[in-house]
Amino acid sequence: MAELVGPRVYSCHHCRNHVCLHDDIISKAFQGKNGRAFLFSHAMNVVTGAKEDRQLMTGLHTVADIHCRDCREVLGWKYEKAYEESQKYKEGKFIFEKAKIVQENW
Repeated sequence: MAELVGPRVYSCHHCRNHVCLHDDIISKAFQGKNGRAFLFSHAMNVVTGAKEDRQLMTGLHTVADIHCRDCREVLGWKYEKAYEESQKYKEGKFIFEKAKIVQENW
């Protein structure tokens, strides 16, 4: 497992595996399955599940759940495809649910 070095790291709330950097946050104004969520440009130490189409608040998207590589906890999802032109910026980006990640080294 890679370990992120530097300030403001987010980790899996369950096993403390490093999964993303604060500097990679694109937006904090997203909604996950369980409340607030953050959109990140990058993620690490996660495994991507099967792709599926989901009707989300902003329309139809092809997404894949992301799991912690260490404990397999579902942390959010990856946007694989957006069908509406205004949502294309999300493709290849990651949603982490705020309740599923914790701050480290702050």
